[in-house]
Amino acid sequence: MRRVVAAEYLSMDGVMEEPSWTGPFFNDEIGKYQRDQLFKSDALLLGRVTYEGFAASWPSMEEVEGDFAVRMNTLPKYVATTTQRELEWNASPIEGDVPAAVRTLKQEPGQDILIYGSGELVRTLTEHNLIDEYRLMVHPVIVGAGKRLFEGVHDAPALKLADTVTFSSGVVSLVYEPAR
Repeated sequence: MRRVVAAEYLSMDGVMEEPSWTGPFFNDEIGKYQRDQLFKSDALLLGRVTYEGFAASWPSMEEVEGDFAVRMNTLPKYVATTTQRELEWNASPIEGDVPAAVRTLKQEPGQDILIYGSGELVRTLTEHNLIDEYRLMVHPVIVGAGKRLFEGVHDAPALKLADTVTFSSGVVSLVYEPAR
């Protein structure tokens, strides 16, 4: 059974939107951490907005980002969307009942299914208890305004802390799993 892993950049006040504020904190340690989680996955699960942003940028990044960009570009992508039927960038739409489709994907053999960003999708899957691991990279910055990851979530499972990783730039990765 595959696991769904949500990998999120957050400010200290829980903002996830437009994470341009993460740049000053990125270093080689975080790069390795991100590379390791990407290469432990064999599919991406994205919301439409995140998909559109990634599809517009990643295909042209292979010369700069090397094997990380190659991996991003070649992994199959599943996109939760109600508006797009024709997708590029090795992507397939998930239409209709997204939680049911994700349950089916989890039953297939393979590695982790990785979610980047995609706040609305993460909130939906959280309420259906379909996320197996949350990797929350908390950055030492207060943004003040913006979309928050769990804004509006009402039926979230109880979580337990599974791991912490502290980076020299001040970023802390908090890894949570459902306390089943």
